[in-house]
Amino acid sequence: MAGPIAIVIVLLLIPVLVLMGGAIASAVLGHFFVRDAEARHEGSELIELNR
Repeated sequence: MAGPIAIVIVLLLIPVLVLMGGAIASAVLGHFFVRDAEARHEGSELIELNR
């Protein structure tokens, strides 16, 4: 009986871990892309319009 319970737990856990990992990766990439864009376009008056 432990086998089917373990399989059900794993099947419920893997999608959650994949989605959370994707969300974390997106947040990290977004943070670094924003920093890069602000550094590349420093001094532009358009950056002030985003805030």
